[in-house]
Amino acid sequence: MNILNILAEIEKVDPEVYERLDQRRQVFKHFAGFGKKLATAAVPLAMGAMFQKAYGQSSGLGKQVTDVLNFALTLEYLEYYFYDMGVKTRNLFVQADLAAITIIRDDELKHVNFLKTVLGSSAIAPLTANDFDFTGSKGGKRAPLIPEVFRDRFNFLALAQAFEDTGVRAYKGGAPLLIDNNTVLEAALNIHSVEARHASHIRTMRRGGTQANGLPKSWITGNDGGGPRPGITAPVYGPGMPADMYPSEANVTQAGINLTSIPNVTADQASEAFDEPLDVTTVLAIASNFLK
Repeated sequence: MNILNILAEIEKVDPEVYERLDQRRQVFKHFAGFGKKLATAAVPLAMGAMFQKAYGQSSGLGKQVTDVLNFALTLEYLEYYFYDMGVKTRNLFVQADLAAITIIRDDELKHVNFLKTVLGSSAIAPLTANDFDFTGSKGGKRAPLIPEVFRDRFNFLALAQAFEDTGVRAYKGGAPLLIDNNTVLEAALNIHSVEARHASHIRTMRRGGTQANGLPKSWITGNDGGGPRPGITAPVYGPGMPADMYPSEANVTQAGINLTSIPNVTADQASEAFDEPLDVTTVLAIASNFLK
């Protein structure tokens, strides 16, 4: 167990981790003492106690926050196993694709581990790859929605874009429910920003190459599914429930102002400027297609 590596990984999704634990100098002083004072087997328990104190932990999170974080944890498991299976599939990607997907896979695992740490004993039971069916056939109980997902690069990237954009909209939709816990809210929005970068890169990969018309566009315009196989991604960009609270990605009204009423702002530009949030029920409806 390399404590410093763990801290370095957590710092990538939560830059304030040292301040939450203690001053950086004191943190390293504590860890130096671990080796002398504690048996190796006891170190994980000591680490867990420190993080529980740092993040206010399960007894102080409240049911609403716990539910939101467990919902996020389910999505992170979904994404991690999807990318892990893609990385382990031979001949699905060229080398450049494989390097990018591996980084994204590793980011998703950090999110899983981070959320488990914050939730502590309130975390859902760990999910495994066997809990998911990324063809959408729900373990063979219905016709697959996306056949050949691990044999067809464009099907894989289309589903990856759908997962990433769903994650971005889900974290934004969950933010108001975390508003009373600044620490958890900030950590969740840090993950949201990582998911947004994944979405942008996946979209560039999907739209690049021989089918690109000019430079590949890495952002959403209106409700466009974008890139090859738009039918796979199209359901992600529609409205949530209720639609007036969770409009589609084509929404051009923000804070009650129709942005197209501003001179020289087009509907495309207005829609591109914001990611619209999505409610829990709609996100689960999308994700449930890939749960057995």
